[in-house]
Amino acid sequence: MLSLFITLVFCIALVSVPTQAAQTLSAAKVDTTPVIDGSEDNVWAHAKAITVRDKRAAVDLKLKAVYTNDMVFFLVQYPDATEDRLHKPWIWDKESKVYKSGPQREDTFTFKWNMEGKNVDLSNFSDDVYTADIWYWKAHRTDPVGYADDKRHIFASEPGKKAKEITSTGGKKRYLMRPGDEGKPAQKNRVLIEYQGDFHGQYIYVTPEGSRADVLAKGEWKDRTWIIEFGRKLNTGNADDIQFDPASEKKYQFGISIFGLYAEKIDKTTQHNYGQGRISETLYLAFR
Repeated sequence: MLSLFITLVFCIALVSVPTQAAQTLSAAKVDTTPVIDGSEDNVWAHAKAITVRDKRAAVDLKLKAVYTNDMVFFLVQYPDATEDRLHKPWIWDKESKVYKSGPQREDTFTFKWNMEGKNVDLSNFSDDVYTADIWYWKAHRTDPVGYADDKRHIFASEPGKKAKEITSTGGKKRYLMRPGDEGKPAQKNRVLIEYQGDFHGQYIYVTPEGSRADVLAKGEWKDRTWIIEFGRKLNTGNADDIQFDPASEKKYQFGISIFGLYAEKIDKTTQHNYGQGRISETLYLAFR
């Protein structure tokens, strides 16, 4: 009888434990498009913000969304003590007489959109297999030309090109691939052989092309806070993108990360958190 009583109490306790419901970000219909410049103009007053906790970064951030007949826009705002706009700069090593990659890493922000026909665990340690659309804003490599890098995460049970092997939460072998969308990215590498000064950026900015150029994005760091704005066509017509249809009343599953959505382990000895991101919370986008 005692064991039965303990079992009943335990089951009641499990039932009574509250669970946090996934938040829904509502996109408001507007007639005027926001200017993608990293500032919160009057258009954003039409949108209701949600607050999301990035557990890895230990930061609360604000998200807003609006849309027009053919575009959807997002505003992201979060505190950051420093503005980091350098990424792996070339630094001249006087002893070896060669350029070496510096330790600086850029600030980043990532949207990760579920492209499956069902809900999945979008984490990089998921038991599920899936394809996700990635919008990857980079303070150094994409922001100067006003874009986010448009890529995909392919999380598979079999290895593919440049796959990173991962053990899932449930102990399954998974493979993460991060191909860019069709087209050209917003930067190319600068090759330096002979001495041309002690310090140079490693990247040359160019305007992206093709499906790689779908996502507009611009960030401004002011008063120890980032504001980043994104804009993209509702339907790009490209097979490597998620497509939005406000008339469908569908909710679109996504996640966000300040640090990038890679599957690297935390290294507390480093001077930056680049590449150590996670999805902390399942989110949904709805059009109203």
